[in-house]
Amino acid sequence: MSLARYADTSFWLEDARDALTPRASLQRSEEVDVAILGAGYTGLWTAHYLLRTNPGLKVAVIEREIAGYGASGRNGGWCSPRFPLSASAMTKRWGPDAARAVLQALQFAVDAIAATAESEEIDACFRPAGTLTLARGAHQLPALRGMYAAYERIGMADRYRFLQPDEVAERVCVTDVHGGLYTPDGASIHPGRLVRGLARAVEAHGGAIYEQTTVTEIRSGTNARLITEAGSVRARKAIVLAGEAYLTRLPNFHRALLPVYSLICLTEPLTDAQWSQIGWQHGENLASLRNTVVYLTRTPDGRILFGSRGAPYTFGSQITDVQDRHAQTLSLIQRMLIAWFPMLAGIRFTHGWGGPVGMPMDWTPAVRFDPASRIAFAGGYTGQGVAMANLAGQMLAGKITGQTTGFESLPFANRRSSNWIPEPLRWLIVRYMQGAFLRIDEAAEAERRAPFDAPLAQFLGRH
Repeated sequence: MSLARYADTSFWLEDARDALTPRASLQRSEEVDVAILGAGYTGLWTAHYLLRTNPGLKVAVIEREIAGYGASGRNGGWCSPRFPLSASAMTKRWGPDAARAVLQALQFAVDAIAATAESEEIDACFRPAGTLTLARGAHQLPALRGMYAAYERIGMADRYRFLQPDEVAERVCVTDVHGGLYTPDGASIHPGRLVRGLARAVEAHGGAIYEQTTVTEIRSGTNARLITEAGSVRARKAIVLAGEAYLTRLPNFHRALLPVYSLICLTEPLTDAQWSQIGWQHGENLASLRNTVVYLTRTPDGRILFGSRGAPYTFGSQITDVQDRHAQTLSLIQRMLIAWFPMLAGIRFTHGWGGPVGMPMDWTPAVRFDPASRIAFAGGYTGQGVAMANLAGQMLAGKITGQTTGFESLPFANRRSSNWIPEPLRWLIVRYMQGAFLRIDEAAEAERRAPFDAPLAQFLGRH
């Protein structure tokens, strides 16, 4: 890919204040202590923590494109302690103590990202303004109250405040708000500057990053190695698989995750007059309780980012450039933004992009290391990967070197999810669910009766 194509991947990479010039590719076979597949957040955080606590280690990161090319350079800018499973679902599955431990560990990761950005002099635009979840429409209010009740059950209600519509309006002016749930936990970031800065930090601590190098095969055991066209990288201690959704391009991992697309639209910078109408001066992360998730960020240069899932799943879990710019989905997202902020009718949208996130069969991430096979894995973040990747990097570094991190008992440590079902059933079920949840949302927002198949869709997608 050309430099222009890399910069066009997302606004975040375009605005990363980095030339995006690819680092040298692998030229010959090497032997290292730890070989990492993927120069996104997970791979780079793992390398960072390995090198920071064990400066003598030889660590190499192998990347098919450039650092931050995947979700790490394309996400919505949230740095949040949210987990793919809700607090209620975690409590049912693992109990209240484990649910609370997960959320506390993720907030610890948020704080660790801020601390590392400061110590490594990374201009990540870290803004600790918290998160505001809105009930847009009366139909979303019961779910919002249910969220607050779930936090009460796990002893974290003191971190959340239920807001009446007028209290929400004091923070941000959004249409059809029936309530809000605010937490000071979480922050927003500039994803491109964070990931590119983190790559430079890894190199400064002695790590090697090989870009534009495609891994074609993974071998485990005493001869564990990553195979590329230019040679292999043998790992004496561990191979770390940190490719998230892109791992599905390798035959052995094709059904481990489902590559589900999330797309984003970005406005031009707003004027002072427009911001005075909207408010949102603190820059909280914004979301609603739509089934087809929406998330909003106020960017450091005064734009509004509006993201949502919705690009149709492609048969065979294909990952293509076409899906990154799915026109119908981008148009829908633009209309949703105007529905939230009618005063912005006619505003210009300057950017639209997307990318795949990795979804496990049970919506639950995994962080594991098998010393016998020397294979480590972290992924399955389902769009909640910024803080989770930092936490996974700490956990993997500890597992590989035998050092205690305090996260060993978290319920997603050393776990596996079942593989997704084969095609064509996978395509039929996933496309049905995508369409069904969109129909459910549209009916609720129009105050119509829920579709007849809503119970089936909710059963299939419960998490």
